[in-house]
Amino acid sequence: MSALPSDSRQVPALSPRALYQDVAELLRQRIFQRELEPGSWIDELKIAEQYGISRTPLREALKVLAAEGLVTMKVRRGAYVTEVSSQDLSDVYHLLGLLESDAAGVVAERASDAQLSDLKTLHQALEDAAMPGTQNTDAFFAVNERFHMRLLEIANNRWRDQMVADLRKVMKLNRHNSLLKTGRIEESLREHRAILEALLARDARLAQTRMQEHFANGLEAAA
Repeated sequence: MSALPSDSRQVPALSPRALYQDVAELLRQRIFQRELEPGSWIDELKIAEQYGISRTPLREALKVLAAEGLVTMKVRRGAYVTEVSSQDLSDVYHLLGLLESDAAGVVAERASDAQLSDLKTLHQALEDAAMPGTQNTDAFFAVNERFHMRLLEIANNRWRDQMVADLRKVMKLNRHNSLLKTGRIEESLREHRAILEALLARDARLAQTRMQEHFANGLEAAA
């Protein structure tokens, strides 16, 4: 067989990497939606059959989720959806309060008027989702997260963003328990109003304080 010309190029196969990432995202969403409950055993054979894949990409996907804290690997027992303890929640909310309050201070000092307008628009969507009589809990969850993510994006620190993203994945394991408590959506909305007021006033210290209070109250509701 003749050798390939020296300038020939072979395209590397990318599908194995894409496959396990896709599987990780599918499982991630099933965990967030409580289809896979905290503490439940993940049946690898059943899931592999459901997705029509081998166990190799599934196991790679489980490693990704384990690194994110969503899955716990137990020796000779397999993978389980992580159960978040009260101490876990306390630690996660504490760190999120520190990181996101710091970001709020940066935004209050440095954000452009257009960037603050983005946050005002997101906050209005949050108000709409919490409207009495037409309250949409799923929409509130989604817009609430978009508000926080946009604030972090404006603060522009990729290392902080990475840490927050990982912590928020663990927080999502318990988020329904917190926001679904009677009156918590209304309380969260009032806290968001206070945060936005501080940001629009460009009061960095007050924005930091109100963001920390927001997470402290969130922890109390989640406990």
